Order: sequence, then structure tokens, then C-alpha cells
Amino acid sequence: MDAEPGIPVHSMEKTDWTLQIEGMTCASCVAHLEKALLALPGVAEANVNLATEKASIKTRVPMNFEVLRLAVAGAGYAARQDEDSSEGGALVTGKFDLWPVAVSVFLSLPLALPMISQLWGADWALPGWAQFTLATPVQFLLGARFYRSGWHAVRSRTGNMDLLVALGTTAGYGLSVYLWLFKGGQSTPHLYFEASALVITLVLIGKVMESRAKHQTTAALQALATLQPDKARVRHDGQEKELPISQVVTGDWVVVRPGERMPVDGIVIEGLSQVDESLITGESRPVVKQAGDRVTGGSVNAEGLLLVRTAAVGAETALARIIRLVETAQAKKAPIQRLVDRVSAVFVPVIIIVALATWAGWWLATGNWEAAILNAVSVLVIACPCALGLATPTAIMVGTGVAARHGILIKDAEVLEIARKVRVVAFDKTGTLTEGRSQLQAALPTNGERSALLADCVAVLAGSEHPLARAVLKAAEAEEVGRGGVTVAQVRTIPGRGMAAMLGQRDLRLGSTRLMQELGVDLGQKAAQADAFRSQGYTVSWLAEVTSQPQLLGLLAFSDTVRPGAADAVLALWAQGIRSVLVTGDHQISAEAVGRMLGIEDIRAEVLPEDKARIVDELKASGNTVAMVGDGVNDAPALAAADVGMAMATG
Repeated sequence: MDAEPGIPVHSMEKTDWTLQIEGMTCASCVAHLEKALLALPGVAEANVNLATEKASIKTRVPMNFEVLRLAVAGAGYAARQDEDSSEGGALVTGKFDLWPVAVSVFLSLPLALPMISQLWGADWALPGWAQFTLATPVQFLLGARFYRSGWHAVRSRTGNMDLLVALGTTAGYGLSVYLWLFKGGQSTPHLYFEASALVITLVLIGKVMESRAKHQTTAALQALATLQPDKARVRHDGQEKELPISQVVTGDWVVVRPGERMPVDGIVIEGLSQVDESLITGESRPVVKQAGDRVTGGSVNAEGLLLVRTAAVGAETALARIIRLVETAQAKKAPIQRLVDRVSAVFVPVIIIVALATWAGWWLATGNWEAAILNAVSVLVIACPCALGLATPTAIMVGTGVAARHGILIKDAEVLEIARKVRVVAFDKTGTLTEGRSQLQAALPTNGERSALLADCVAVLAGSEHPLARAVLKAAEAEEVGRGGVTVAQVRTIPGRGMAAMLGQRDLRLGSTRLMQELGVDLGQKAAQADAFRSQGYTVSWLAEVTSQPQLLGLLAFSDTVRPGAADAVLALWAQGIRSVLVTGDHQISAEAVGRMLGIEDIRAEVLPEDKARIVDELKASGNTVAMVGDGVNDAPALAAADVGMAMATG
């Protein structure tokens, strides 16, 4: 909803917010900020991601941005609406400049040289005044950010990594100043300026590397976003005009020239071309598109001029939904990350207590308070918990981003944790283990001509997108068989069984052997022919008329090629101790033929969609974590019932 004139965007209220957070340094910050947000009345859920530096907030009632901003500020951080930024990666890379790191390295390197020279037996040190001169700007100018962040943490009654760095380096620096001024005498005592300066330098270098890693993790998402053209060529009243994509509306006619990306989702109304849809389907081969076919924004028009009627633009396109799905996967936390956050909430206070105990223990045991301070400093600077907060979310971001570039969309991080426990994978057959591009190998009428049988099938299947339907339509087109002038009505899908339609006064059914059995159709001599086809791995369908007495009209046999990598995938699963199960609506003999080719022994055939879900439940009942792999709407119940659902292509 657009804001009314005169009303600032920040004053708008809504229930879902994404905020860009500044000032977080470690997992302790994440836990503290989430606690502060959840303490607000009306906040139902708050997820803070250190890797993306974003907070995703859901509220029970519409809430104003200013309320959230004040809560974040009260916790010691800064917030702004994510919509204010153009690219998340740019925000991250601009945050840490290289010059402070370069200056810090330049000043710290002379301090480190004496320590490095000891590797070759040399024993020398810079004068105390030189060490003090080099270390002081590193400690208090270049390291000022650690003091600011640590002070915010103390004010908020919490702790963070920067607080540990500030305490540890200050203690080392202070001890060195004391030794130089009061213990120097005629010679320079052993000072620790280099330790404090090097810790700050290394942490600053780490911050830059962390910033670069964050930028790289968002690169895949940005690459997806750039696939959507920012302009479209719109045809109005016969005239073509180039418009920003934001001005294109549903129903507009968009002209897409060869070599251009589709700017919108839509339906081809004129033209013939091949379109590269690997972005969506993962299929590298171009797909022929002609009038009536759907096209997806971001896909590439390879060769012909297409006129497309816009069906979706902006946030409603398939590409935009993919980007949102990847963003959601990156924002959600894995169960292990939630455990890390809980540990981090108490990590810093515990480390400070341990450091104090170390100092006291060494002092009481040896009476040497200088050594006690050094050991306490070691505890503080070594225990920085930055990796706790960054390792898991950064790994998830990199993984989901790379997967998205390869056409694999991961719903959320929790799925990844469950997937590693999978011990049984249930596969659908058609379109999953096989190519799903079936070919009609035989069309045998009970009586009459093959062309008449095909014409009836074309009439029933004209609106279907099922792989077997496409095979029939393709064969009929090649043989120049149409559905004739008969009126087709009441076309409907019979889930898991086939199709039904009225051709004039004739009531036809086209589908599986199970459907024929339920209708009481006598298969006669065609049953033996069907068994012969199935033994070769073919899929068999039947056409029957049930207007009065059920009567078989003919048999259709389809071949489907096994996917090139299917056998290797099943073998790789077996090597990991993961059992494969074939669950299909196809006939038992056909399913067993495919199972033999792939090395799958557990075959569950002739099952309906609801039966697939029941089989998944049975597999789970034996104590296994089960994944279901399918490609069609009929697989949806099983995909939902499984611990992990993997939908292939458009599934």
C-alpha cells in the first residue's frame, strides 16, 4: 500500500519488518538484540542474522518503525529500514575502509619485527619511547571502535567481542606503560606494546575479511536480481515504446526480440521461438514457445520475435518469488545456530569472569601480578566469540546462494539439518527418475482406425500439461490428427488415475489400469499386449467410453528415458547407507523394469497420491528420516508428509 501524501514512510505501520542493523560484532550482539526486540509488547518473532546484518521481525499487531528503531537503539545498535538500501552487499563492503587497516599494519609491523627476528636468534628491541609512539595511535585511534562498541555493551548490561578486545588490549597496553615508566632503569624492560597493537591489527584485518565474505555471500542473490531486465518494450495501439519495468502493468503487450531476456511473466500471443528457461527449470536445452505458451521473466529468448501478454510483473513474477525464497532461507536460523546464540548470550560474561579468576589465581600462586595480568589478557583476546556467530549463518548463506545459482532452492536452514539425517529416499518415477518427456510408442484401437483413437485422445487431453498428454498431442500433431469438430465439455482430472471428458454425447475416460478396473472395463486381449509393453518398461494407458456400457476403445503405450544421472544418484545414496524406494502410480511391471535399470529393489507401484503420503508415513514409522523426491502436483501430499520434500523442476 502506498503512503498517503505528507505521511513519511517510516510512520507507516505493518506486521512484517526487515531492518538493516549497524554495530553488531558477534553472536552475543545477536542474542542481546533479539532479547530486546522480543521484549517489545506485540512482537511475536525476531530473527537477527549476523552475516547479513539484518533483523526480521513479525508482530502480532501493526507496529511503527520508530518503535522498533528505539528498541534497537536502546540495545546499543542502529537500525534503518532495509528498503532504504539498494543492495545489501554494498552496505557491507562500505562499512570497513581499508585505510585504517593499512595504517595499523604500517604502525604495528616495526613492533613485530623484534619478535620475528627471534626466530633467527636475534635479541633486540625498540626503545620504549618508540614502542609507545607506534602503539598509542593503534590503541586509541584505530582501536577506538572497540571502545565505543564495548561501552555500548556495558551500558546495555551485556557483553560482546569488542568488549573483550578493548579490555585485553588496554590491560596489555597499560602494563607496558607501567613497566616502561617505572621499571625501566638503565635498560628497556620487556614490554607488550606489540601484543596489544597486533591484536587490534589482526581483528581489523579479520573485520575486512568478514566484510568481504558477507559481500560474496550476497553476490548470488544480486546475480539473480540482475536477471530481471529493468526496461520493457511495450506495444500500445501498434506503437512500441520502451518503459521502465515499474510502469508495465498486467495485460500490457510486451515485445521481446531475439537475444533479450523476458522482462515479465506472461503468455505468448504471437510469434515462434526457442527460449532458454534453465533459470527456472534447470533444463539446459531451449524450449519451443509459440502462441498460448507461458514464458517466465528472466528467461532468454533465443531466436524469434515474441509478443507476450503480461501476466505478472515486479514482486509477483516467478523470479521475484525465487529471490524471496532464497532470502527467507538465508534469514532463517538453523537449530544449531539458535543453540549458538543461547551460548553466546552468556559467553562474554563467563569469559570475563574466567579472565579475572586467571589473574587472581596467578597472582595468589606466584605473587607476580605482571604475569597474572598477561595470562588474563591471553584469556580475553583468545576467547573472542566472533566465529560462533558467523560460521553457521555464513555457511548457510554461501550454500543457499551457490545452490540458487545451480537451480536448487532451499526453503530454510532447518531443512539442511534434517537432510543430513535422511536414511530413506522415496522417488517418484515419471519426470523424476525418468526424463518425463515420454514418447508414444503404440496406439492400438480395439476397433477402427488409429487416427480415430488419437483424435479422441487429443480431445480429452487438449488442456493437460501431463508428460503423457504432451506425448499424445505431439504424436497427433506429427500425424496431422486433430480432435475434429466435436464439442468437448466437462474436461476434468481424476487425481492419480487419468482424465475424463464429454465429446458431444460420448462420456470418455483416459487413464490407468486402476481406472479401467474401477469402471469395470473389460480389457480383453489387449491385457496381454499391455503386459508385453510393461515388461519393456513402457507405461500403458487406456481409453474407454462409459456412456452406457463401459467399452474399451484402445491402448496407448509410452516410453520414457531414464535420466542420465539417476543410476549414479541411487548408487551414491547406497554408498552412504541411504535406501532408495520407488513410489509410482505406474503399473508394477513397468515400475520394476525401471527399478532394475537403476538398482532399486523396493518398488511401490500403482499407488494414488494419498497412498504415496501413506507410504511415506509407513517409512517414517520405522524410525527413519525420510526424503520424498517428486515432480508433479500428484506428489504434493507425499512431499508434505516427508521429513524433507524435494520438488523437481516445476514440481
